[in-house]
Amino acid sequence: MNKFKSKGAIVFIICLISSLIVVSCKSKAVAVSGTSTEEPATYLKAKNIIANHYNIKREFSTLYIKANARFSDEKQAQNVTAEIKIKKDEQILVSIRFLGITMAKASITPSSVSYYEKIKGSYFEGDFSSLSQWLGTDLDYNKIQNMLLGEAIDDLTKGKYAESLVEKLYRLDDLKNDNTKKTFYIDSDDFTVKKQEITQTTEGRMFQVAYSKNKEFNEALLPLEVNINTYQPKGKSEINLDYNTVSFNEELSFPYSVPNGYKRIIIK
Repeated sequence: MNKFKSKGAIVFIICLISSLIVVSCKSKAVAVSGTSTEEPATYLKAKNIIANHYNIKREFSTLYIKANARFSDEKQAQNVTAEIKIKKDEQILVSIRFLGITMAKASITPSSVSYYEKIKGSYFEGDFSSLSQWLGTDLDYNKIQNMLLGEAIDDLTKGKYAESLVEKLYRLDDLKNDNTKKTFYIDSDDFTVKKQEITQTTEGRMFQVAYSKNKEFNEALLPLEVNINTYQPKGKSEINLDYNTVSFNEELSFPYSVPNGYKRIIIK
């Protein structure tokens, strides 16, 4: 008989809330071999690559996603269903279900972050400043939304990047000289993000998200598979999301309330 493991739900929901759970990541180089032998007709500089990325159509007011989700680490694996509702730039509601029962839920807005999980009967309510301090990395609403949509997590127009070409992917390396290193791999044909990585070398942490099976809808170009990996000295975890139902511009509701009797998680 299948059993729902609360740890999987907790880590899963936190990964989606934080989108950058580098607090529990391990420094691990991801090999991308060699320089492409088939370069695009015109080699572009970083500012042109970024401009093309932001020219991708994303014109919608709401987005509904139902996904098969698999969480795994070195101790367990868990298959669940994830329902993701997005009111663009305003709210994200994520519900994690096992055998049709809601086991965890998160509500995210630009000013607040809330989630609860059923097994331990616990919940969190706060804002991005407290959550960022807890996780050890800066978070905001846009980073979470961008991750789910297959867009660059950071606003690339506000940074400086060195570009290179690796296997038909433009690689953008953040030139900011600090402990946190960010790298974005962008397709040289359609300028979608294929992979993005954040590494904190000193702490031995790394977060990586990769995208595949892009599909062009009337409203937006969206990845249908999202693969999230986190690495840490104690091990690694992985979340695979398969978007099997996608709809735009429907009238969506965003119900969220913590069940009675749950214990609040206090971040100190």
